[in-house]
Formats: sequence, C-alpha cells, structure tokens
Amino acid sequence: MLFNSLHFLVFFPVVLGLYFGLPQRWRAPLLLVASYYFYLSWKPLYGLLLAATTLLDYYSGVRMSRLATEAQRRPWLYLSLASNLGTLFIFKYFNFFREAAVELATALHLPLGVPTLALVLPVGVSFYTFQSVAYIVDVYKGRLAAEQHLGRFALFVAFWPQLVAGPIERGGQMLPQLRERHQFDYGRAASGLRLMAWGMFKKVVIADRLALLANPVFDHPHRFEGLPLLLAILAFTGQIYADFSGYTDLARGAARVLGYQLVLNFRQPYLATSVGDFWRRWHMSLSGWFRDYVYIPLGGSRRGAARTQLNVFLVFLLSGLWHGASWTFIVWGALHGTYLVLESLTAPGRTTLAQQLGLATRPLLLRALGMACTLALVAYAWIFFRANSLSDAFYIGTHVFQGWGRLPTAQLPGALAGLGRHFVAELLVAGGAVALLAASDYRAERGSVAVWLASWPAAGRWAGYLSLLLATLYFGIFGSSQFIYFQF
Repeated sequence: MLFNSLHFLVFFPVVLGLYFGLPQRWRAPLLLVASYYFYLSWKPLYGLLLAATTLLDYYSGVRMSRLATEAQRRPWLYLSLASNLGTLFIFKYFNFFREAAVELATALHLPLGVPTLALVLPVGVSFYTFQSVAYIVDVYKGRLAAEQHLGRFALFVAFWPQLVAGPIERGGQMLPQLRERHQFDYGRAASGLRLMAWGMFKKVVIADRLALLANPVFDHPHRFEGLPLLLAILAFTGQIYADFSGYTDLARGAARVLGYQLVLNFRQPYLATSVGDFWRRWHMSLSGWFRDYVYIPLGGSRRGAARTQLNVFLVFLLSGLWHGASWTFIVWGALHGTYLVLESLTAPGRTTLAQQLGLATRPLLLRALGMACTLALVAYAWIFFRANSLSDAFYIGTHVFQGWGRLPTAQLPGALAGLGRHFVAELLVAGGAVALLAASDYRAERGSVAVWLASWPAAGRWAGYLSLLLATLYFGIFGSSQFIYFQF
C-alpha cells in the first residue's frame, strides 16, 4: 500500500475513525491489526517473516531480562543477531556475494556450483531488522528494560507509518508512547495533517516530476554528455530528497494524528556546510544507528587518529551495502567515507587557507562556499546511488565534464522527453516547486516553520493551505510510483 494511492486514502481515515472511536483497551490491538494489514497488502507471505522475527526477538528480550550478567545474556543476543542479520543476508545479500564468489572462482579456474536463490526482497526488511537489532542490543546492555507484553512489542516492530521505510525508531523512544493512553487532540491532528500534505506535495509534485527528467538520462546515459548529464544529476539530487523526506513527512504526520511522535529524520541536509554536517542532517535515524551500533563498538575515536578514520570509512562502506547489494551502492558509501576522511585530514589546512584568503572574517561567504562544495560532492556521489551499473556510473561521472564546447541541441530533447511535449512548462513547475522547497528549508533553518506559520493571520494561513492542496491536485503526478527507499 502506497501513501500516494487510493488504497491509503481509504485506509487512513478508517483506521483513524476506529482508533479514536474504540475504547482505550482496543486501540493498540486495532493498530497492530492495521499494521499487519498495511504490510500484508504488499505480499501476504512477507507477514510470516515479520511475525517470526517479532516472536524470536520478543522471546530473546524477555529471556535476557531475567538474567543478571551480560555473559548469561550473550547467547540470546547471538541468537537474535544471527536470526535478524542472517535473514537480511539471505534475502538481500546472498545472491550478490554468490555472484562475486563465482566470478572470483572463475578467474582462478576453480569450480564453484552455488545456486542462485529465487527470493524477492521483503519490503522494509532492512528497516525493521535494524530497529529490532537496536532493541535487542539495548536490552543486552541494560540500557532498556525488555518489553514484557507481546502485543505491544509486535506493534513496536510493525507500527505501520514507519514500517517500510523508517524512521528507524529506538525502543526507549517508542515503547513508552505505546503504553500511553491517547486522546484525540485537534491541534496535534491538524499539525500532523499539515505535515502529511507537505510530504505528499514533495512526493507527487517535486520528486515524481524530477524523476521524469532524471530517468531517461540515467537509463540511457551513453546517449548524453555535458549539460544533459548535469541536469539529470541535479534532478536526481532533488528527487531523492523530496521523495524520501516526503515519505518521512507522511509517516511522521500520520503517526502524529494518531498521537505518536516519530523521530526527526531530515534537517535541511542540502544546507549543510560540510559532508560531516550533511550526515548529521540526512537520514538521521540511520546515521545514529550506525554511530551507536557500529562506529562506537568498533572503537569510535578512542583508539587514535588512524583507527578513527578507518572506523569512519568502514561505517560508510557498510552504509552503502545496507542500501543495496550492488557495487554501485558500495562505491557510493566508499565515496562518502573518503569524503569524511579527507575532510578530517584537511581541516587544519582549510582553516589556515580561509584565514589567508580573508574568509574567516566573512562568515556568510564562507558558509556559502561550504554549502556549494558540499552539495557538489553529495550530488556527484548520487551518480553511483542512481546508476544502473558501475559502467554507467563511471560514464556519467566522467562525461558530465565533456561536451561543453557545443550546444547540446541534439541531446536535450531526448533528456527532456520524459516531460512530454510541454517540457518547458513542466520545467517551470519543477523549478517553482523546488524553489518552494528550498525556501521552506531556509525558513526551517532559521526557526520552526510551524511557529512561523502560526504568526500569520488566519486568512493567510488557510489561503496557503488551500494553495498547497490545489497545487498538489493540479500539478501532482499520481500513479503507481513507489518511494525510492521502499526498495531497501
């Protein structure tokens, strides 16, 4: 079930009406049933895997809660980790590593007859697996009391707004909310609906329109060079942000209407002044997960400069692999790891250079340069994230710098073909929508957009809400377009 579908347009009001219409004791069971219905709408078989994961992690957590020492709890930790990560490996990574092993064996003239697994990746498995792993590790470390109520734990794992693409919640943040009694609150519901409307606008007006420009080029990159490649890179840079943050807004907004607060996942990432700053703003729940459950256990920054840089690089290599079993994602992660290592190593030199150029006394200019450089590096890395193969990615990454000596009159129509006959009008719509998103992010950087809107006269606020709704209905591209992060 997609958030931008008629199915969801019926599902959400029904769940909302039943939730606040039923007695308190039936509300959590209703949400659990709704969550499994939401998930089973993709493919019923997925629900068996989700239920099995939930039961094992629940039992492991309860067992660990009755044991006094980490040594006694460790077998249950290992059992849960083996189950969660093993499931993820089989469904997501087995065929990738099998193919790599077969290629290596062939190069060494060694026979290796390992069959391919004909498995479909369950929707959201990377997200709910990481959420469950965080819970189990926190219980093992004594940072979190194990949830004793099976239904409540099942709802924590399967809560439908964030089940398939996050944010990745922590037990310490979400489980207490599931124990609370929730009453309908008009202000909270209105805030949630506004967030959902903004998320839908970002998805169907911005992301899906930019996809029409990016897809023809990324799907056939060897037909282009220079400007069309640059336009496609910039289009995807905007598309993935509007798409993923749009989903997050829809998820957080829906949860807020029901009375639950999901963690913030994006904080104006394209206004970052360094790659490190970017990762403190982009997919924050995943970045925090890798920090707490991979980077710190590896030693963090406690074992010297060289080990710190190695840990950073390894974390981003794993982050790339988390996104997909493909060399393109691994290179994307490695690029960001390299960016961060070089950023750390060159920090003293860049500070000295800024002082010598007089930029230290011109903070606005220094910030603008930092934002421009960061956006360029991030956008270049998106090539590998979006490309269909490494060869396509390397072609785009090199040929974007070629062909600038002539007007690409023969290439642009092909690059803009996805926008249809009225591509100029579509480009203007896309440009206006992106400008609105940029203005919103700039406003959010200075303070809460909600507080700012509350300062408007009521007539102005409602005119803005109505304009957003009409723009979404008129300019939105409605269909079966999935959110990008559903594939992970």
